Amino acid sequence: MALSRVLAILILQYSLVELASSTGPPSGWKTLQGSPPLVIARGGFSGIFPDSSSVAYSLALNTSGPNVILWCDVQLTKDGTGICFPELKLDNATDIPIVYQGKAKHHSVNGVSTRGWFSVDYNFDELVNVSLVQGVYSRTNMFDGNRLPILPVEEVANLIKSPSTGLWLNIQHDSFFKQQNLSVEKFLLSLAARRVPVSYISSPEVNFLKRVKSIFSPQTTSLIFSVLEQSKIEPTTKQSYGELLKNLALIKTFASGILVPKGYIWPVDSSLSLQPHTSLVSDAHKEKLRVFVSDLINDVPFSYNFSYDPLAECLSFIDDGDFSVDGVLSDFPVTPSAAITPHSDSKISSLTADCFSGLGKNATKQEEYTMKAGQEARNFPQREHNIFVVFIDQFLLSYFHDKVDTLVITKYGASGDNPACTDIAYKKAKSDGADVLDCPVQMSKDGIPFCLSSIDLSESTTVAHTNFKNRATTIQEIKNSSGIYTFSLTWDEIKTLTPSILNPYEKYRLFRNPKSKNQGKLITFSEFLLLSEGSRILISIENAAYLAEKQNLSVINAVLDALKKTRPRSGKVMIQSTHSSVLKIFSDKSKFERVYRVDENISDAAYSAIKDIKTFADSVVIGKKSVFPETMAFLVNSTNIVAKLKSFKLLVYVESFSNEFVSQAWDYYSDASIEIHSFVIGTKVNGIITDFPKTANRYRRNLCLKHGHKAPYMSPIEPGKLFQQISTLFLPPLPPPLPVLTDSNVTEAPLPGVSARFPSAKAAPRVGAIAPAPIKM
Repeated sequence: MALSRVLAILILQYSLVELASSTGPPSGWKTLQGSPPLVIARGGFSGIFPDSSSVAYSLALNTSGPNVILWCDVQLTKDGTGICFPELKLDNATDIPIVYQGKAKHHSVNGVSTRGWFSVDYNFDELVNVSLVQGVYSRTNMFDGNRLPILPVEEVANLIKSPSTGLWLNIQHDSFFKQQNLSVEKFLLSLAARRVPVSYISSPEVNFLKRVKSIFSPQTTSLIFSVLEQSKIEPTTKQSYGELLKNLALIKTFASGILVPKGYIWPVDSSLSLQPHTSLVSDAHKEKLRVFVSDLINDVPFSYNFSYDPLAECLSFIDDGDFSVDGVLSDFPVTPSAAITPHSDSKISSLTADCFSGLGKNATKQEEYTMKAGQEARNFPQREHNIFVVFIDQFLLSYFHDKVDTLVITKYGASGDNPACTDIAYKKAKSDGADVLDCPVQMSKDGIPFCLSSIDLSESTTVAHTNFKNRATTIQEIKNSSGIYTFSLTWDEIKTLTPSILNPYEKYRLFRNPKSKNQGKLITFSEFLLLSEGSRILISIENAAYLAEKQNLSVINAVLDALKKTRPRSGKVMIQSTHSSVLKIFSDKSKFERVYRVDENISDAAYSAIKDIKTFADSVVIGKKSVFPETMAFLVNSTNIVAKLKSFKLLVYVESFSNEFVSQAWDYYSDASIEIHSFVIGTKVNGIITDFPKTANRYRRNLCLKHGHKAPYMSPIEPGKLFQQISTLFLPPLPPPLPVLTDSNVTEAPLPGVSARFPSAKAAPRVGAIAPAPIKM
């Protein structure tokens, strides 16, 4: 027994060491000092609240890692007070044009006559009645009525309570202030005299950094050279910033680091495609210069290579494998915090993990770690096997008690990166780690079932620009507007069409990867079954009644026939429909999981309706707003619909999750992973339906899931918390109550039959002249 215990402990230690080394963060960061990169909150959490406001700084402190650095753009007032404000002019991000109406003045800024309200024209006391507002027009202005004051630098410094949190002062316009007989150096000396701790000071002006070098000790304050656009001229050296970066040894004489826009490290071409990274980080590290990167902003389009996923972009700067920057400047500090900040586990103090860095492309889901470690135990000699293998299994199951087994279900394959339902969309979804590949089955004129996101070909192909455009028609039973329908073309005609990538947020000027917009080919349902081998599949069937009654096409029989011929070996097949009449056909629970899709947002469901659903479905798909109702992109509250459905032993899947920031409520901080987390951990959904399965699968593998109750940025959002912080004057109206799902919404008549007729040579056989009876495979 003693030997068995020793072996059990040894195996446990071996398994956990293997787990930490193979799936945890790399052994030592590739930063200059080998420590985790810094998270620098630009103006606090300026992606949500007005830049440099007290609430923006507080949100940054409350949602970021323990070592977050608060960034303050320093401007000087007429009486020499240093304030935190993002721009030289006060016009754009305060209400000063209203408070001091008609008081705009002209100043020469870098040789250009500029009109506006400048901080240098007002004493600090005169700015007390001026309030901060959102200066980025694409962001919410709902907090503009909160009367948020302009903060002096000292007050921002006082917000810092943790000794590991620091203050970063950025001095962008020293030359301008000198022209107004104001001295930034004098202000900085006053901070030092009052013992206001300043961790970093940055400036794009070489002379300024040289002058202030003697004010602060390099042991307490680091001077950082802020690099502007490559073609801009630095006023001291008269060289362009691009040229200056070629002489890193010179920069080292007056600064200990550089702050560069992200394009200096990861350049992109004119089509926003990522180019090979430069050697700037490694070159700077050779000169003992730290490198900080700016312009990582969640709600601004960036390289298509990152699929609108800000966390993926952040990881490219800290977890590339070749290098790691020393810090990230962000308007949304929660995102780099989740990527960077390590956590120790109270159960095994030596085991640490970053949430997303160090996962690697081949890292497995958390629930698979237990299986892997357990298998190590099973490889030991049989005579010791029975004694300790149960102990290993139970311990590891306890250790990873927060494992995530939520299904990742595709929305038309990886349609966020490729045209929907094409061969390449499905192949990418498989490689991205999706559990379930979906095929919305459509029917061609000659009875061939194939996968396409819509029965209207014009929504996801270029059919409207072909000779088939004259087949457009309006069918009220399907939709009010005109369309070119799949049953108007034969399969031979359809397969000649060019797929077109979906752009669901085109009205916001957000487009998906133009290099992929017409790639791939449409595939038949039978081809989909072969391509999806090894994955679970979800078959979506809509418009079955119309096709049977008006087009004499039986989509159900076509699906069943293809399934019989192919016999997928990937396990249970999921059949999804918004119609109970369709799901009732698929009665063999050993072969089919029947998924009832609720096609409108609901606030609740009557018990009688759920009982009815239970008779023909095993799971339910609902929309995100059915879980978290919202208004003006703010979450208002939450419903109990998920728990209620699950209490009837129904699985609950939620749709649809996209990476584009406009698809997410403000509460999710323009980060798809935070949105996913709030549904997976916050409401315990069984699956999420997404057009970016790579993002969802990476979330599911992150190593902080078991620390969710400890990490502030890994806590589910509190619906309504942001909404409650809006002032009464700006409060948007509450949305009208969502409907309750009732029996009448669920109950349907049986499907109509199809008349027997001979199919064409290539058509799928049409079976039966009446509605198909339940068929068991």
